[in-house]
Amino acid sequence: MSYPKEVGGYKLGKLIIEGKTKQVFDLPSEPGLCLLLNKDRITAGDGVKAHDMEGKAAISNQTNGKVFEILKAAGIKTAYVEVASPTAFISKKCEMVPIEWVTRRLATGSFLKRNPGVPEGFRFTPPKQETFFKDDANHDPQWSEEQIVSAKFDVNGLVIGQDEVDYMRKVTILVFEILEKAWALRNCALIDMKIEFGVDVDGNILLADVIDSDSWRLWPSGDKRLMVDKQVYRNLANVTAADLDTVKRNFAWVKDQLDHLKPTIHHKVVVFMGSPADEEHCQKIAKAARVFGLDVDLRITSAHKATQETLRIMQEYEDTHGALVFIAVAGRSNGLGPVLSGNTSYPVINCPPPSDKLVQDIWSSLSVPSGLGCATVVYPDSAAIMAAQIIGLQDYLVWARLRVKQLDMATSLRTADKKLRNPKV
Repeated sequence: MSYPKEVGGYKLGKLIIEGKTKQVFDLPSEPGLCLLLNKDRITAGDGVKAHDMEGKAAISNQTNGKVFEILKAAGIKTAYVEVASPTAFISKKCEMVPIEWVTRRLATGSFLKRNPGVPEGFRFTPPKQETFFKDDANHDPQWSEEQIVSAKFDVNGLVIGQDEVDYMRKVTILVFEILEKAWALRNCALIDMKIEFGVDVDGNILLADVIDSDSWRLWPSGDKRLMVDKQVYRNLANVTAADLDTVKRNFAWVKDQLDHLKPTIHHKVVVFMGSPADEEHCQKIAKAARVFGLDVDLRITSAHKATQETLRIMQEYEDTHGALVFIAVAGRSNGLGPVLSGNTSYPVINCPPPSDKLVQDIWSSLSVPSGLGCATVVYPDSAAIMAAQIIGLQDYLVWARLRVKQLDMATSLRTADKKLRNPKV
């Protein structure tokens, strides 16, 4: 069989692996990278059912690219790099962990067969996570975490143990929840999905492979009868050309809908400082907030010395933003936060600047008149995180970046503990 020599301007090296719906090629000019070329092919039942579908490769490639761009924007560590051509994309070269990680929000499909007595539509909260060993000959049997750990897979020099399994499980659920929130913007219910992980040459675990309409169940309006995923193809007893056109139209619809999954809320975090001397502290707040993708403005005004101007600035933002957080930076007798809180229905966070009288400054921020609801934090990053938590209620990407930060902090601690337990690691 002959293979292409060049795709999207990239000269191809040897064929690394070929699957049912894609080929993976080495890139001699790009060490550490490879090219994944999609096929115009749809399969089901471990390849027992298979048909050619003209145009599927391009649809799958665009779908995959758009999904991974969302996940990269959220901060998920992925192998995906960029689109290379209409039917191919560039990825970091990984050795794959031979496990499919499945997350379910509702019980349906194979879960019902394996768990008789559970009604279809049973809602899992939190999402149900399952693992399956990739073995077509034995129909990808379900494996427990204990089986995965006991297998001691050596993947690119990384032995998959409990720490690695825990990390992949957490990322799997987080990926599902991010995309679930994204699809909710189009009134589509993400029912379940499968993903895979790879390990790069540096030993990093990365979300890898492909995520397209073969990877999930997607029900518009939460109605199974409106499904637009590969299950439509799986359900066909006899596949006609018209049936394949229907499946292709569904896949194309999903690909187009992905263009509308970016948060549309217009947000702003406004940091008020009572004095120009507080700017350094405020810049630290702004820097920490921008890590989460927050849009931050810094303003100088005094509630004591320029009350009307302070309220005018506040109202200017109230009239132009849907999601809004005010952060008040004022020391000594902090009137800034309480004045803002007493005149707005938007949240106000006090974050007094450092000083030799910080205890008194904190107390003036805490001891506010009755009927007011200012929160008070001491550190700039705390103010930024709290603002992100508020904005994240309406913007799933901000919410996702918070979740990724929490996961990264927990992972770094576990990695440090692992090194302490195993000095040679």
